[in-house]
Amino acid sequence: MTFIAVRDVTSPEASRLREDLASSGRLALDCEAAGFHRYSDRLCLIQVTTPADTYIVDPLACEPRELLRPALEDASTTVVMHGAAFDLRLLKRDLDIRLRGLFDTQVAATLLGIEGVGLASLLERYLGVKLSKKHQKADWAKRPLSDEMLEYAADDTRYLLALADRLVEELEAKGRLAWVEEECRALEASVYDAPEPGETVDPVTRIKGARDLAPRTVHALRTALEWRDEVARRLDRAPFRVVSDAPLVHAVLTGVRDPRDLKAVKGFPRRMADSPEGEDLVARLTAVDALPESELSGYPKRPRGGPGRPTPEEEALSDTIKAIRNRVAGELGIGRGALLSNAAILELARARPTREEELRAAGLREWQIELLGRPVLEAVRKADG
Repeated sequence: MTFIAVRDVTSPEASRLREDLASSGRLALDCEAAGFHRYSDRLCLIQVTTPADTYIVDPLACEPRELLRPALEDASTTVVMHGAAFDLRLLKRDLDIRLRGLFDTQVAATLLGIEGVGLASLLERYLGVKLSKKHQKADWAKRPLSDEMLEYAADDTRYLLALADRLVEELEAKGRLAWVEEECRALEASVYDAPEPGETVDPVTRIKGARDLAPRTVHALRTALEWRDEVARRLDRAPFRVVSDAPLVHAVLTGVRDPRDLKAVKGFPRRMADSPEGEDLVARLTAVDALPESELSGYPKRPRGGPGRPTPEEEALSDTIKAIRNRVAGELGIGRGALLSNAAILELARARPTREEELRAAGLREWQIELLGRPVLEAVRKADG
């Protein structure tokens, strides 16, 4: 094996990792979660590569927070990750670790204007390394994990430090390293804005077209989604593995009211249709038919006081700012959205900033102000006459 497994924080392997983290000043990090297979997306594996070794830490076998916290919360330690946003939230939620010192190779590649910013693509481009996809959808919550699966997981960090070095060279040559550093600080701070555990979102809002359904149909759809969530939680299975959205929505829209009819719904698992859970679903949908109109919960209303639709003046200014953004992005050779998103542009058109401080208040980073600030402020002044 080309990695060191850590399953006990009192073990020699853990002591070796602790010493490496304390002395290296830089490391690569990745996390594996169980959300693709299990109901909970709990943290299941942590891969760490230092300049000396690669380690696989098993958080289901030990409590690793105090082993990892000193290095990960030390801003002087560079932590290289790829596409870190989700993993940062996992670390905060499951280990109460708020990482600092992040360098995200995906952010770096995006701001260099590289096409294909996935890890596999970047490793092949810069290091000639081809990653296997064999265990891309593995169930990381199962135990024991095979050595082959652990080797696969280790590959997600063992090349990251070398990749980061190559990207930093290009960023420095183009004068863009500060852009990436600012975006990484913003990513670190974003974990404070993550939903609190237990905070719920009405499930029907995730179903395309639900807004246009009649209140009774929306109520039935919500009932079906809640049923699926309860079954998934009980079985510790990802909800889409109980039954995916399309057949569940089809069962609601076609008015299935007999367990036998579930078998005729394309994509509805036959075993689930024949089970007590299938009977329970039909019983719940039938009960919705008997509810009085006053007890129906239709699609949630938009909160009042929101910005609403942009005015014609705001749309015109937004188009002007988009043209500025598109021109500068083309000159830099980076994606338009990477330079400034359309949502941020609309916010600028609504805020109509006249000073740099107001650009910051509207959410622009310093590197964006440097590139776009002057022409955007001029566009606002001209629009205001």
